[in-house]
Amino acid sequence: MIRPIKADSEEGRGRVASLARRDFSIPQEIMEKVGEILEDVRANGDEAICRYTSRFDAPGFTPDDLVVSEEEIEAAYSQVEPQFLQALGVAKENITRFHQRQMPNSWFITEESGTITGQMVRPVDSAGLYVPGGKGGETPLVSSVLMNGIPARIAGVPKVVMATPPNRDKGVSPYLLVAAREVGVHKIYKMGSAWAVAALAYSTERVDGVDCIVGPGNIFVTAAKKMVAGSVGIDMVAGPSEVLILADGSASARHVAADLLSQAEHDPMATAILVTSSMELARAVAGELERQTARLSRAEIARQALLDHGAILVTDSMEEAVEIANRVAPEHLEIITADPWSLLPSIRHAGAIFLGPWSPEPMGDYIAGPNHVLPTMGTARFSSALGVETFLKRSSIIACSRQGFHRYCDQVILMAEKEGLTAHANSVRVRMD
Repeated sequence: MIRPIKADSEEGRGRVASLARRDFSIPQEIMEKVGEILEDVRANGDEAICRYTSRFDAPGFTPDDLVVSEEEIEAAYSQVEPQFLQALGVAKENITRFHQRQMPNSWFITEESGTITGQMVRPVDSAGLYVPGGKGGETPLVSSVLMNGIPARIAGVPKVVMATPPNRDKGVSPYLLVAAREVGVHKIYKMGSAWAVAALAYSTERVDGVDCIVGPGNIFVTAAKKMVAGSVGIDMVAGPSEVLILADGSASARHVAADLLSQAEHDPMATAILVTSSMELARAVAGELERQTARLSRAEIARQALLDHGAILVTDSMEEAVEIANRVAPEHLEIITADPWSLLPSIRHAGAIFLGPWSPEPMGDYIAGPNHVLPTMGTARFSSALGVETFLKRSSIIACSRQGFHRYCDQVILMAEKEGLTAHANSVRVRMD
């Protein structure tokens, strides 16, 4: 499926350039359709939500079905196995411990004049977590509940709600309900796609609007989040999943191929790249990809992703490989070399970095602790993973003393008048008497 190519060949240079300038554009017809849905929900509220939900998810859906009841949540606990609750507890503990370290402090500086400046950190009043349905509830994305809900709780958001599409019986996976209760979600709405984003952004009769919307979704969810951004905060506009693996001759071809496929199975548009200084490894990985893909439940998806967006690039050195990784700025970066820590200082751009042969990307997806909501499409050059700060705001504090005011008033007047803002200057001047 993938033929190794030399990175410094004409073909290789073209492939690297293509990866470096990749982007994720939403077709105009989808943007227009999503715009219509947003306006419909804004104008017609619960009626519009139920109309879309009845059509696409649960026939006969009514406003009375919209909010998950306490009885449904209590019943969910009896429907999940003890092993799931144990795994959920371990993941919750690790994710909590990691994100607690992210909480910034408010702070103040007091000058000799008595003037005080500072920063006050406060959470948003409300946040909405979007969780995809996962094949009508057959593959519940529990990790999305944890990765979005735990940072919101640590940030101190007073009200956290969740939206997820119902199955055809108007139910929600018990695994999602249990996870939501465990991370402190206050209310769960049975709604999905662009109409769920619209309801969270604009509010309806039964859906309370929120200040911040986070969570993954299909292209309609992504388009809706992009369009409501500004009215509410969002985490990011994410594209298809990505992994880039840096490996030398010490890496296991079997491991590397398995890790590439762990991303390729997400989506036919997923990107899976190996950059290695070993032609021997490159050829072995190409063979392993053929063998392992055939055994996957999502083999066709993985195969299409590898054919369209996969690459095996062979460099003359690991230094050259690292520079390619920095140009690509991948969502997930694995370093599987004899001494991965020695390369870490040279990595400038990556959403999350996985070091060594025992740190495959799925460890980060589920249980290690760092967040799995990461920048894609090269945006790791300037943005970061979802975290506690996604749900926080910083307010600047300025409290000038009389002495501090007089120390700076002449400079303020000078600068204001240079900008032609005479009222600004006068606001200071009238206090100088």
